[in-house]
Amino acid sequence: SIRKSLIGQGIVNAKATLAVRPIREALVGLPRLAKSTIAVSADLVGFAVCAIAALWLVYLSPYVVPSLVIVAGTSLMSVLLGAWQGMYRSVVRYMGFDLFLSGARTALGSAVVGAAMMQLFVFGATPYRWATAYAAFSFIYICGSRVLARRLLVEKRAHEQRERVVIYGAGSAGAQLAASLLAGDDYVPVAMVDDDPKLLGKKVRGLEVYRPRDIETLCRRHGADRILLAVPSAKHSIRRRILERLSEFPVHVQTVPGVGDIVSGKARVDDIEDVDVNDLLGRDPVPADPELLSACIAGKSVLVTGAGGSIGSELCRQIIALQPTRLVLFEISEPALYQVDKHLRDLGQRLGGDCEIVPLLGSVGNEKRMLDVIRTFGVQTVYHAAAYKHVPLVEQNLFDGIDNNIFGTRCAARAAVEGGVESFVLISSDKAVNPTSVMGATKRFAELILQAENARGGNTRFSMVRFGNVLESSGSVVPLFREQIRNGGPVTVTHPAIIRYFMTIPEAAELVIQAGSMATGGDVFVLDMGEPVRIHDLAHRMVNLMGLTVRDDANPDGDIPIEYIGLRPAEKLFEELLIGWNVKATDHARILRADEDFLPPERLERVVADLERAAQALDCERARGILEHAVREYSPVNGIDDLAWLEKARSDDYARPDTVVEFPLPKVSS
Repeated sequence: SIRKSLIGQGIVNAKATLAVRPIREALVGLPRLAKSTIAVSADLVGFAVCAIAALWLVYLSPYVVPSLVIVAGTSLMSVLLGAWQGMYRSVVRYMGFDLFLSGARTALGSAVVGAAMMQLFVFGATPYRWATAYAAFSFIYICGSRVLARRLLVEKRAHEQRERVVIYGAGSAGAQLAASLLAGDDYVPVAMVDDDPKLLGKKVRGLEVYRPRDIETLCRRHGADRILLAVPSAKHSIRRRILERLSEFPVHVQTVPGVGDIVSGKARVDDIEDVDVNDLLGRDPVPADPELLSACIAGKSVLVTGAGGSIGSELCRQIIALQPTRLVLFEISEPALYQVDKHLRDLGQRLGGDCEIVPLLGSVGNEKRMLDVIRTFGVQTVYHAAAYKHVPLVEQNLFDGIDNNIFGTRCAARAAVEGGVESFVLISSDKAVNPTSVMGATKRFAELILQAENARGGNTRFSMVRFGNVLESSGSVVPLFREQIRNGGPVTVTHPAIIRYFMTIPEAAELVIQAGSMATGGDVFVLDMGEPVRIHDLAHRMVNLMGLTVRDDANPDGDIPIEYIGLRPAEKLFEELLIGWNVKATDHARILRADEDFLPPERLERVVADLERAAQALDCERARGILEHAVREYSPVNGIDDLAWLEKARSDDYARPDTVVEFPLPKVSS
């Protein structure tokens, strides 16, 4: 019934709009000189009427005729003062508070001049009452005529035809947003909601402020199906709590930009956008330690492998702000290297630093190339982010995962030692803990390589930083869910009980840099990932916050179904961050140091040699068996899924490779 009433009112307003449209189009289409001439002519008449009305108001109507020349002079002076204030150069459609300022100055100035002329030529005394009345009338005329002109010239849809929204947040951002929306043509705010009990029942920009628990009633009463979150300065924990509450309602929730973007001019307060999943899963950041951030970077030559990836590129963004002398970008993908190089050069110009950026194509598996790069550019710090990390893909391409994650790490580590690198930090993964996948096993093997290299002694400090999933990275469920929802579903979840740890990419990169600075050699750092997130709940919240409902048995008429497609090959229901319980706190609240076993260098070399022979023979069974024995926590839950191996196994003429290598001793230990 509410919507029918709104539609009916909209039809009436639409007819009125059609009646004045020809006049509006004719006026808007006039040249600027013609518009100014019309405005000046109208003001000459308007100010004259104001002067006469002021005489009538203070019971001086008999003096109207004798004062006509003075009235005309006052009107002309008002126009000249208005022109001096820039009133005839302003675009009426975009006049704001400046209209009131220029109107007040013009009204007061012309009242003083008019009163002076009245005193000299009419009364012989100062007409204070007339001056006061004229100032008030002329101010009302200036503002009123401009407001009416704007309503005539700006074709706006009636409130009933615009989308009705509720604003969450009655602070300064909410007030600015309400003003911007009311001046616009797309949305009309109908109410405000705020957690502050002091604001309950108050009015902000003409909108009454309600409690959050009234949202459902407000949306139903006003026909609103969109909520705009206007709390840009709130902490992540507060925004997360608000969004969790809003996800209970089938309304589309959007946010306004953060205060920093608004102040810097990157965004306007009315630049509404979909909810950032960082708000849904993120947490309040811990202030970074400036000394830890700059210890391995400021004034040094820094190399980042995998510089075009999600973590690698964010590392580069943060590193360049810490004023290194040189930043070497090492990347195997040409498009990724091009993009990160271009972005960093633009960022460097904005920051005003003099850091030299060196983009290099290459593979970390080429030890000669790595050593040449390190020596040529005097690299002092290495962040090794290059890796294959997608569990199913590495499972289906076993030898490429081994080659990049294991052999590539060994080549990079050896080159670092020979090239005199001071600090080498490996970006590891929570999947390296009790791995069930080839990807996880290769990442744990990479950790063992660095621990063994550190045990040899030398001047290079090796460390590794282990953490879970990062939001918005390639392969993350968040962009996948967002795309599936926009396409109408279904949203695919592997298992109802699957959980994951999440961290934002900037936070992860910042903690990696600080952890590397705390390294003494052979350190395994573990990042505090906060509370795990149930992926099923994440999917539900993302659907609801887009203003849609989940279609299931309890709600067969919902919009988006959620389908469970089963765990992918080697995928775990939950991830871990520690192999054992030997963990110690550090000076940073979000960084822990783990004390874990590793293989002696001589034993590890024999295992690597066996693995190299198995890789050369393309023997998947042999290679995975060596991984199981080297990484004693590795417990595969699936068969071999390497696509080439499976295809050859199906072939009638397939013959297994004749391998001559010997198995290592069962379950290698330290």
